[in-house]
Amino acid sequence: MGIERYSDTITAIGTAVSNSGIGIIRISGSKAIVVADRIFVSVKEGKRLRDVPTHTIHYGLIKDGDQILDEVLVTVMRGPHSYTGEDTVEINCHGGVLVTKKILEAVIRNGAAAAEPGEFTKRAFLNGRIDLSQAEAVMDVISAKNEYAMRNSVSQLKGSVSRKIKKLREVLLYQVAYIESALDDPEHISLDGYTRELKEALEPVVLEIEGLLKKADDGRIVSEGIRTVILGKPNAGKSSLMNLLVGQERAIVTDVAGTTRDILEEQIRLGDISLRLTDTAGIRDTEDVVEKIGVLRAKEAAEEADLIIYVVDGACPLDGNDQEIIRMLKNRRVIVLLNKMDLNLVVEAKDLEEMTGHPVIEISAKEEIGMEQLEREISRMFFDGKIGFNEELVITNVRHKKALEDALDSLSMVLRGIADEMPEDFLTIDLMDAYGKLGLIIGEAVEDDLVNEIFGKFCMGK
Repeated sequence: MGIERYSDTITAIGTAVSNSGIGIIRISGSKAIVVADRIFVSVKEGKRLRDVPTHTIHYGLIKDGDQILDEVLVTVMRGPHSYTGEDTVEINCHGGVLVTKKILEAVIRNGAAAAEPGEFTKRAFLNGRIDLSQAEAVMDVISAKNEYAMRNSVSQLKGSVSRKIKKLREVLLYQVAYIESALDDPEHISLDGYTRELKEALEPVVLEIEGLLKKADDGRIVSEGIRTVILGKPNAGKSSLMNLLVGQERAIVTDVAGTTRDILEEQIRLGDISLRLTDTAGIRDTEDVVEKIGVLRAKEAAEEADLIIYVVDGACPLDGNDQEIIRMLKNRRVIVLLNKMDLNLVVEAKDLEEMTGHPVIEISAKEEIGMEQLEREISRMFFDGKIGFNEELVITNVRHKKALEDALDSLSMVLRGIADEMPEDFLTIDLMDAYGKLGLIIGEAVEDDLVNEIFGKFCMGK
């Protein structure tokens, strides 16, 4: 965003463009109140928005020339105490698609520019109201797919990432300042034995960053859901399970083996757990070219999965296809579902558990039996039996993870330099590099292109 664009007063619809009870048109910038005054008529004769106190709500009409568009409530928030840090007006109107668009058009005709995606939050960042990690948490809150993702995003919005990163950077900056001061004034500040102190100061920082990185995969699971692939041979009941979990006929279910030829994906909630669920073609030897491609894709999907659900047809003896699947399960997170317990089972759960080395749950996808046990087992496997949110910081952002990895690499160089007895001024190079990499997380010294890329992913009106 250039300086000229940044000086514009901007506007957008801040609510979903659909028929609803309420619609909100947001205006932000130095002329926000002036623009709103041109179309707002207070029910109190002579009352103008430019004269009202900040953080007040006013009842009146929105007019476009002589035409009354709607009866509204208008909120006035003067900068810097607003979301963007600028003068902000929010027009609360009835939520029809037509009325909100007409009011938006009137606002634009009277001096505001149409906002770009994420521009309100971008201005909050540029005005110092929030840092970059908090800005990214705004979209994470909006796109949260489960309670834990939402609560973690709210925690980051409140500054949990910022506080941690700033604390780590303070340690690094102090050490750089000390070295440079000693080099500038060696008569009064000594570096004798300093590298030992530096090593002791940096080791907790390294441990903190390593701890954050170890939880990064858990953060991805919290924010995106558990990547779950359903495997089994044809007619084991994979598609029936998929439909049961999704809650609708998503996959075709027939008695004909090989019906599912490609992967089907759905985002679902199983109790309090989010799953990115993938149904796959049945694993078997086949001469059918299309089905063979589906089997290959099933195996590829299993390689990328956080969790494999292996569905076994309990009404039929295990065969070579089952043996092939079992070999795929080695060193993976797996839950085995012994399906068709509504029929006479010829496969014993105990034998299957010994054979696969993974927990076995008896289910009937047809009769919808065993889903609560499945949920409990996933909870035990991924959340130690407790699906709940604590105040521990979990990194969920890929950009943050990369910056932490880069900072850790730089600190490893510092520790290696200490071990090799490198001069202190050489150590400051990698110390400052680590300091800068951590700064990227909160938006210090971040390039304009990256800022534009981040906010370009936001929804309109935010």
